[in-house]
Amino acid sequence: MFIAMNRFAVKKGSEADFEAVWLGRDTHLEGVPGFVEFHLLKGPEREDHVLYASHTVWRSREDFEAWTRSEAFRLAHRHAGDNKPLYLGHPMFEGFEVLQTVVPRGAR
Repeated sequence: MFIAMNRFAVKKGSEADFEAVWLGRDTHLEGVPGFVEFHLLKGPEREDHVLYASHTVWRSREDFEAWTRSEAFRLAHRHAGDNKPLYLGHPMFEGFEVLQTVVPRGAR
């Protein structure tokens, strides 16, 4: 498994606009080979921003990389530049290979 995360330092006072953009968009993820699940996370509040992260789980790094080269990816991100005024700096990408997953007994 592979987890792709983008962290966003959202300017104080822009949280509702940021959330509206993300919660109202078409992700174009359904049906993409290797896509497992997506989470939009709201994190700690700092002096000048609130931390958010997009958290996407993929079957493999190769599936994620294929998504980044796809038409679905281009469609999902076509308006991303419109939202730069909401952030401090650029979103920060982090990719992780999953080494261990623990689930409750009987969950799989």
